Amino acid sequence: MLLGGQLFSDSLLSLRKDRSCVTCHDLSTGGTVHIPRPLGQTGKAYLFNTPTVFNVGSNYRLGWRGGLTSLESQTEKILLDQELMGMTWPTLIMRLEQSATYSASFDRVYGHPPDRKSVLDALSTYQRSLVTPESALDRYLNGDTNALSSRQLQGYQLFKDYGCASCHQGANVGGNMFQRFGIFTEPPGTFAAGDGDVGRFKLTARESDKGVFRVPSLRNVAVTGPYFHDGRASTLEQAVEVMGTSQLGRSLTRYEIDELVAFLETLTGEYNGSKLGTTAPTRRD
Repeated sequence: MLLGGQLFSDSLLSLRKDRSCVTCHDLSTGGTVHIPRPLGQTGKAYLFNTPTVFNVGSNYRLGWRGGLTSLESQTEKILLDQELMGMTWPTLIMRLEQSATYSASFDRVYGHPPDRKSVLDALSTYQRSLVTPESALDRYLNGDTNALSSRQLQGYQLFKDYGCASCHQGANVGGNMFQRFGIFTEPPGTFAAGDGDVGRFKLTARESDKGVFRVPSLRNVAVTGPYFHDGRASTLEQAVEVMGTSQLGRSLTRYEIDELVAFLETLTGEYNGSKLGTTAPTRRD
């Protein structure tokens, strides 16, 4: 796991040596970056908002289109994506072999020099370790009846009564199923994001998959804004309001929005014994 953590924060993994995994997945700020969409290698905004890396090991579907089902395949896609890390396997393996530190580490952990399989295993093993337990909701569900305030409990009830839990379910409160973004009305504020807005249609070419995305996990949602696949909502209140009209067909009152936000704030967990914070990282595009 230590080896994976070293690789995760090393710019050696990008072709230009100008970014690492933590450039977009900053562990000090919720496992993401607080910008709508990161800039790619060409200087253009990437198609998608960066999902948090925390608790990613509990997701069966990965990426906004949900086209991958293993961390190894997702990690490889990111490494080789010309707009993200822009790497090639021959270049990456050569760099690792030329590093006395990495050569010794791979030999110690895997018993052989670095190769594609061991690099992906190290990075994926590390990512699976990035869990954030001990949220207020976790404590409540484990029997601590004082973990949630009355307002948070009211928001929790609304979350269930209004059907939010039908898509945001399971250990990650989402992350494993697909849904159209804009069931009742077209969501406001669409970005010009190339073919990013077409969702799973890009993978399947089925008309029914236009605008369909993987439902994101809501764990730590209060500290992982901006929201949606293109980062169009800058605040959690805005995101909840959009979800009400577009996904539920409801015009939520300000009081209902505040109650739901209060509940969503109970999903913020701990990493290394400390509650995740909201401090925005220095922009590193």
